[in-house]
Amino acid sequence: MAVETAPEVPLWKNPAHPLTARVSALIDAMTLEEKVAQLYGVWVGASDEGGDVAPHQHDMEEAVDLDALLPCGLGQLTRPFGTAPVDPALGALSLLRTQTRIAASNRFGIPAVAHEECLAGFAAWGATAYPVPLSWGATFDPDLVHRMATAIGRDMRSVGVHQGLAPVLDVVRDARWGRVEETIGEDPYLVGTIGTAYVRGLEDAGIVATLKHFVGYSASRAGRNLAPVSMGPRERADVLLPPFEMAVREGGARSVMHAYTDTDGVPAAADEELLTGLLRETWGFEGTVVADYFGIAFLKTLHGIAADWAGAAGAALRAGVDIELPTVKTFGAPLVEAVEAGRIPQTLIDRALRRVLTQKAALGLLDPGWDPVPPALAGADLDDLDALRGRIDLDGPANRELARTVAEEAVVLLSNDGTLPLDGPRRVALVGPNADEATAVLGCYSFPQHIGVHHPATPVGIALPTLRDTLAAEFPDTEFTLVGGTGVDDGDVFGIPEAVGAARDADVVVAVLGDRAGLFGRGTSGEGCDAESLALPGAQQQLLDALLDTGTPVVTILLAGRPYALGRAVAESAAIVQSFFPGVEGTAALAGVLSGRTGPSGRLPVGVPRGAGAQPATYLGARLAQAGEVSNIDPTPAFGFGHGLTYTTFAWSDLVTHTGEAATDGEFTLAFTVRNTGRRHGTEVVQLYLHDPVASVVQPVQRLVGYTRVPLAPGETRRLRVTVPADLASFTGRDGRRVVEPGGLELRLAASSTDARLTATVTLTGPERQVDHTRRLHAVFEEEGEGAGI
Repeated sequence: MAVETAPEVPLWKNPAHPLTARVSALIDAMTLEEKVAQLYGVWVGASDEGGDVAPHQHDMEEAVDLDALLPCGLGQLTRPFGTAPVDPALGALSLLRTQTRIAASNRFGIPAVAHEECLAGFAAWGATAYPVPLSWGATFDPDLVHRMATAIGRDMRSVGVHQGLAPVLDVVRDARWGRVEETIGEDPYLVGTIGTAYVRGLEDAGIVATLKHFVGYSASRAGRNLAPVSMGPRERADVLLPPFEMAVREGGARSVMHAYTDTDGVPAAADEELLTGLLRETWGFEGTVVADYFGIAFLKTLHGIAADWAGAAGAALRAGVDIELPTVKTFGAPLVEAVEAGRIPQTLIDRALRRVLTQKAALGLLDPGWDPVPPALAGADLDDLDALRGRIDLDGPANRELARTVAEEAVVLLSNDGTLPLDGPRRVALVGPNADEATAVLGCYSFPQHIGVHHPATPVGIALPTLRDTLAAEFPDTEFTLVGGTGVDDGDVFGIPEAVGAARDADVVVAVLGDRAGLFGRGTSGEGCDAESLALPGAQQQLLDALLDTGTPVVTILLAGRPYALGRAVAESAAIVQSFFPGVEGTAALAGVLSGRTGPSGRLPVGVPRGAGAQPATYLGARLAQAGEVSNIDPTPAFGFGHGLTYTTFAWSDLVTHTGEAATDGEFTLAFTVRNTGRRHGTEVVQLYLHDPVASVVQPVQRLVGYTRVPLAPGETRRLRVTVPADLASFTGRDGRRVVEPGGLELRLAASSTDARLTATVTLTGPERQVDHTRRLHAVFEEEGEGAGI
């Protein structure tokens, strides 16, 4: 009688072997078609009935036949939750069943990586829409952003998602660009620290974070989306690359997405020096490089550096792109045929495949015990659709509380003559296109604005109280008169007389202005919604000026995706409050600030312009970028980077320079005191700027090199010490090397880029010193004598 023996587990599926050996064994066993199949995604939509996903038909691509593709395997599933409204539990079931089908269809049982957008929360129906990244920057609070990202990542992981396409680490160079709302700000250190915190949060939750857009996208000419980039190597190295460098080195990001743009004629998707030389060989990145959607095909259609799809595929592979997204195009049959014809070496396929399979192995997708059931469906009866529907809550109380905290910390009080906080006014004229608009708090990558607008018959899926709702609850004894006055961008002025009448009859006017998020011209902010100038859209400035003419105090509130010039309102508004698309709890956060229930603590991540046409401008400008007698255009902002008021006052004093002279490999140490001199609790945001008066190449007048939030009770004093490594003075020299030069520096402890409070003059001594990506990146703030960071 024959004795049955257990089938031998293939080496690649045996976790007892080293991961590298498992991946090598799998690659050796694959055909060319099976290898290539792991290098692309397919854009799908989950079924609201829990069945298999359906391929998404996009107008840029042909339909995909899953039945024909799956026997060879599949690398990624593109946005199963973020393509159409679907109940989260049934979407998770649909993804589960599809993953089971994918694994069963290929010889090796390999499932796909499922990726989603998560730029302002998990972009799924019914999921919490958090504040947009520009609001993250306004918090100056990396720890809070880390908590938010962890919560977002847990929600994604709970339903079977593996990868998130965030954060955006582009540094704002021109505020007319429509995607400013998706960025964290105009300063590379702020973008780097906040973005790295977000990366850590996603990765801590088990989600592969994807850095984008690598690199230069935000520097497009005239702020036009996907326009050519005019940028020298020094600007690229010192302004645009540092956030990515920090997120790779300190955040542990496992994926990078190339930018659409070309710089000096070289598209990022075909830039081997960038994607392989710098990213991998210099920085040591070991993850996957994914294509921005359709970006490889653009090498042929938009950039004109490839004659056919195979040429585009080969250029991207040689540069270091591993995965084509969102769906199969150039990496499908054209790539297979080109390899078989000898046009593209198979070694490039194997190189990309090794990275893809290594990541899948790290996610557990190659393990024999891989289970397609996501945590949120564990133990559920998967055949009872009625019981499943509504089972998963992606917008629960903990999420809402966290979203409100982020929104509150991101509110920036730009000006205030004492009108705020409001003391229970009897009559308020609530005016403006965003006063009673529920979606005015949402960015373009929130699910309702990104996808929901195409499904008007489907409920929005999350509670979205308007500012009218939250103000009525915050001030129950106040009589509110609501008048739209004008639309966001329709130019209609016929409602302005009614708004003026309401203002004259009121004790105070709350004017709620700003943007409508959308895509490709469907909004005033968002991807493809670029602005000709930074004047308020439509007739909003006319409305605002008419309200100011009434003499009634006007509190101007901006719900927007970028900063706008406000004309007379800068000097004449009783108060100005800036909120960058603050998410589902945004109106509650604003109501709390207006009433004084919470104190404003946000700071501007981008300056607010004084004039609508002085763009591009940034606080990082060199001396020639400042106002002067040789030009009639004044780029001086109305409110500079880092600006923000509170409901209390602070005194800064007693600066002591413990170490005022240091070698070029040393550090400086300063100590100073901050005291709350007002009657309310408040948070001061201490910002450290470096000014290098003489350098071998032109430097910005100042740049942020450190910051910390300092909460203080009335009368409370804190003595702070800050250690500043000489490495923070480094910059890219004439020969392209990053150096620390000897000489004098100013270290400015400031409340904003336009409000230095204490200045230390220090000196670097010794020889010029070359540094690299391993240099020290942070100043360290501590309470003096305690050694505890704050």
